Amino acid sequence: MSTPTADLAAAGVSIWLDDLSRTRISSGNLAELITSRNVTGVTTNPTIFANAITNPDDTSYDAQVAELAASGASAEDAVFAATTQDVAAALDVFRPVWEQTGHVDGRVSIEVSPDLAHDTAGTVAQAKELWAKIDRPNLLVKIPATKAGLPAIAEAIGAGISVNVTLIFSLERYAEVIDAYLTGLETAKEAGIDLSTIHSVASFFVSRVDTETDKRLAAIGTEQALALKGKAGLANARLAYELFEKTFAGERAQALLSAGANLQRPLWASTGVKDPSLPDTLYVTELVAKGVVNTMPEKTLEATFDHGVVSGDTITGGYDEAREVFAGLAEVGIDFDDVTQVLEDEGVAKFIDSWHDLLTQVREGLEAQR
Repeated sequence: MSTPTADLAAAGVSIWLDDLSRTRISSGNLAELITSRNVTGVTTNPTIFANAITNPDDTSYDAQVAELAASGASAEDAVFAATTQDVAAALDVFRPVWEQTGHVDGRVSIEVSPDLAHDTAGTVAQAKELWAKIDRPNLLVKIPATKAGLPAIAEAIGAGISVNVTLIFSLERYAEVIDAYLTGLETAKEAGIDLSTIHSVASFFVSRVDTETDKRLAAIGTEQALALKGKAGLANARLAYELFEKTFAGERAQALLSAGANLQRPLWASTGVKDPSLPDTLYVTELVAKGVVNTMPEKTLEATFDHGVVSGDTITGGYDEAREVFAGLAEVGIDFDDVTQVLEDEGVAKFIDSWHDLLTQVREGLEAQR
């Protein structure tokens, strides 16, 4: 009997889990999700690792923390050691998926330190360090789509590193991300790197767009404004897919694809529904198209498996309607450029806060062992 997640996979959507912990790997849960929920990859971020490593009910990190404390490791070194170990183990779990999908899926992402979000050189250096340390062909190194991140993305791709570009909120920034990817591929091609070995996804955030926009619509409070609530996130993502289609059909991209390069797939991130008045599978079932990735928190994954209704492509026929949403937002006075800038700034700040919370707690854990 088919399941909604199987239907989603059959429609061309790669289902990734937006969560990871050592216990999830060691218990066999991650492997089970591959078979029962059609999961083909994992994304991580500093908040996810902070929740895993500092969970008082999870003792799976204790032995490693004690060993690192005895060796005199810093908090930064300890977090690097723990997170790279988890990601390497997850990559091994997904290795068969990587092989079965022709190296497209079976991917696990690890993020460079959020402290480097505005440091191009530091981002590139850490991307190379993570790539060398983990040493798995199915790894993706996450780099944020900040202004400083864009040249770092191009340089990492140019060095043959596969990249998950994260924290994309606007179409303008997304266009710059695709340009950075193509620039990197051109550099790699000149260096003689096999382009088929380089993969990338562009993580376009969805629910956070609605959260911020709907807050502003509620403040305006008119009937016209309130009628637009819950619509910006989907409209923005659908127009991002249109941009993806157009750009990769262009001459520059086609020349690289002909030379063996891969498409940089759109990835829908922030797909957990935050507004209880909206369906809990909204950002899954309404963003279906061939060749996209949807990374879901476990709650959203389970909701989709339980009662998601997959009705084929729900993106490509909606471009005109999406443009109408944006015309409506402008008409009621929403400055969407400001919305997306606020979201980028907040996204970077949240990850920095989680990172520093993690470092503080790991530092306390190390000191307790010494």
